[in-house]
Amino acid sequence: MRLQWTDLPTATRDAVAARTGPIYAAKTAAKGANSEIATVLDTRTGRVFVKGLRCDHPRAWTQQREAAINPYVSPLAPRLLWTHDDGEWNLLAFEYLDGRPADYRPGSSDLPRVAEAIVALSQVRAPADLELKQIEQRLADYVDSPDDAELLRGDTVLHTDWTPDNVLMVEGAARVVDWAWPTRGAAWIDAACWVVWLISADHTPEDAERWAARIPAWSTAPTRNLDVFATAQQRLWDGIAADAPEVEWIQRLAAAATQWATYRRH
Repeated sequence: MRLQWTDLPTATRDAVAARTGPIYAAKTAAKGANSEIATVLDTRTGRVFVKGLRCDHPRAWTQQREAAINPYVSPLAPRLLWTHDDGEWNLLAFEYLDGRPADYRPGSSDLPRVAEAIVALSQVRAPADLELKQIEQRLADYVDSPDDAELLRGDTVLHTDWTPDNVLMVEGAARVVDWAWPTRGAAWIDAACWVVWLISADHTPEDAERWAARIPAWSTAPTRNLDVFATAQQRLWDGIAADAPEVEWIQRLAAAATQWATYRRH
């Protein structure tokens, strides 16, 4: 459940104010579900976005992972300003982005900018000394064999969650937020993840793949690899949809993933 800024312990809030100066207002973010706290603070030095989890939260490790990957994915991602860990709460503070979610619908002027962001990310090598999730491990339950999983292996930093809420249009450019699950894998995979979101936004599979083809890394993926990934996406979203039959956007994504996998098989 998303908490309000005033739900944090006084000592935690005071420690933040010691960094930012006086906090004049706090507005809880409506989007995103991974953080217990997600708030825009109005401070003497400007706005700052703060997200966080309790230190004993099962996903507290995602805070450290998001902080560690930030230097490698900025300025595509908002810049990390500071971190705070008082043993009870772990907080990350980022530059505030005054933007709106990307529009993925056919004909949207946002699409070329999103493609540019995916191109930029596809060129970021995963740092060898940083522990990241590996895509072949994340999708191991959705492929037919370990050999198929190996087709997804690579050394590129992946975001993988291309919901429009994670892609903010800011001054004519696409900025990518929420890096809690940075992943190591093949350079074409983010473009392939985008395909499913495009289909869910009313693109045909053929048109969605044309947009993906704007990312040069897409051409490095053999047909077999794309087929395996499309099938894995179908199985993944089918499982998510089965657990959330009342959530319309999840059902739409599952239908889009099925549409893409079917297109790849014919």
